[in-house]
Amino acid sequence: MARLQVNGQARDIDVPDDMPLLWALRDELGMTGCKFGCGVALCGACTVHMDGAPVRTCITPVSAAAGHAITTIEGMQADRVGQVVQRAWIEQNVAQCGYCQAGQIMTAVGLLKSTPAPSEQQIEEAMSGNICRCGTYPRIRAAVQQAAELLAQGGQ
Repeated sequence: MARLQVNGQARDIDVPDDMPLLWALRDELGMTGCKFGCGVALCGACTVHMDGAPVRTCITPVSAAAGHAITTIEGMQADRVGQVVQRAWIEQNVAQCGYCQAGQIMTAVGLLKSTPAPSEQQIEEAMSGNICRCGTYPRIRAAVQQAAELLAQGGQ
């Protein structure tokens, strides 16, 4: 039995300790925003925050997540930075198929929380670990820049 703190709620699940957090979130807790992409932490589709930092759930065992605060894309509705990033995503028309977008947003939120005014190079470096098969990279960068500007102005 593992106790996970997900989006501010304690959740008990009976799964093997070595089960990837991705499957615990999706299959056991119904948090389907994080996606399976590559299974080896290269694409970023499964990204969530653990104690505020982006992590890849496809390689993070449940045992490593127990006792830590996990925030999924579903939890971004209660996060000011998450709200601003999602708004910028919509205004920049980032999503095409949408499969990678939760991971992209979680990575962008992590960047903006650690580096509130990132340079273009910092955005490029932070987002480079997230793959978008549709190729919306210019819109992703524009959305991150817009969100940073909105946050700097105290915007919502």
